[in-house]
Amino acid sequence: MRTRIFFSMILLILGASILIGVLSVHQYKEEAEEYHTDRLLRKQDQIRAEIAYVLSATTWPIETYNLPFIFKANEDIYRISNVHKIPIKIYDLQGNLIVKSDDGFVKDTSDTFIANETLENLANTPGKRWVEHTSIDGVQYQQSYTYINDNQFKPLAILSLRYVENDEFITRELDEFLRRLAEGYLFMFLVAIGLSYILSRYITKSLKTISDQMVKTRLDKRNQRININDPSEEITNLVEAYNNMIDELETSAAKLAQGEREQAWREMAKQVAHEIKNPLTPMRLTVQSFQHRFDPADPDIRKKVNEYSNTLIQQIDVMSAIAETFSNFAKMPAQQTETLNVPYVVKLALDIFNEQFITFYTEKEEIIAKFDRTQLIRVVTNLVKNAIQATQDVENPQIRVEVKNDKERVCILVIDNGMGISDENAPLIFQPKFTTKTSGMGLGLAMVKSIVESCDGSVTFTSRTGTGTVFKVSLPLAD
Repeated sequence: MRTRIFFSMILLILGASILIGVLSVHQYKEEAEEYHTDRLLRKQDQIRAEIAYVLSATTWPIETYNLPFIFKANEDIYRISNVHKIPIKIYDLQGNLIVKSDDGFVKDTSDTFIANETLENLANTPGKRWVEHTSIDGVQYQQSYTYINDNQFKPLAILSLRYVENDEFITRELDEFLRRLAEGYLFMFLVAIGLSYILSRYITKSLKTISDQMVKTRLDKRNQRININDPSEEITNLVEAYNNMIDELETSAAKLAQGEREQAWREMAKQVAHEIKNPLTPMRLTVQSFQHRFDPADPDIRKKVNEYSNTLIQQIDVMSAIAETFSNFAKMPAQQTETLNVPYVVKLALDIFNEQFITFYTEKEEIIAKFDRTQLIRVVTNLVKNAIQATQDVENPQIRVEVKNDKERVCILVIDNGMGISDENAPLIFQPKFTTKTSGMGLGLAMVKSIVESCDGSVTFTSRTGTGTVFKVSLPLAD
């Protein structure tokens, strides 16, 4: 919006400058045309007055056919033309040339007669005057026509004057005016750029504050209310609407979090109950079977007691493993942050695996990050265990663990050539209880995600069915 306001104001100033320049040029041209026309008509009036004086002083009968003798007898037409510095032509009422002062400034073969259209325009024009604009050899002219009257004010002949439109002076004035106008508008344009920038920032400052605050709005965090000094009425309404939304959002988030926690505990309780029931059922059947078949005199009684005891111990171990798994999942991850050399800790986590197809690669021998050593080992161990299980049915299993430095983060990649993850299971892979294996409780990847995200990290994966999977753990580097 700030950019649109800025450029709109600039374009407005620029458009106004161009418009004023165009109007100025048009105005100057109109004034120049009016100036030439007025000057020509003034000369026409002066020459008509002198012609009337010549006619009043002549002894020749005042008739159209005598006009050549009247004006050339004393060379009056040449004198009048020289005085006014303009060529003079006199035509009869039918438009035929009968007297002229000279050949004019240029040779014009059409000066021997007046066109019928011009004669009609002259006859029908109020004031009996007609002015035409012509161009001969690139030179602009104005050609005026009017009647010469006798003593009875009857039309005797037609007077024609040709006036050259010399715009040199007006053109110089126009160029000077446009130059000054351009200088003034250039200054105003620069000032307008500065004012537009300041005004656009001032107008949108409050909106930017609101926009930045909206970008920071999160459901899982406490959001700050917006406080703006001296806002406009529209901005005040927008701020109040945002602050009310934040209050409602916090209330809704609290209710949602409470509901999610209750739902999570319900789901966890059902999962724990389900997992514990699995070993309890065979334990109950074993005890009942032993109770019905117990015979102290049986010579194999000791052997049967041992089998019974081993069965119960095995099921108790299963229950203990279940309890340990849920205990690990419930622990808060990354409680003790320390400075770690990530390649060293990852290599240390891989030492517990005996599989020969597990390989390790690091870009650098030392990449420092802040993380809990135990939790990092748990993350790597869980991901590698999943990779091993994913490659159980592969003829030539391969697992590669890589540590790379990616700008301001360290990335741990666990790459396998297992069966991959289907598109159907991909959205569920990090959810607790989800598993595609016949054993286990589906808490491993959920625990990995919880540990990594608690330290501003991220865990993602890419997979292709039948080709393999790549898990990527990204953690921030130490400052």
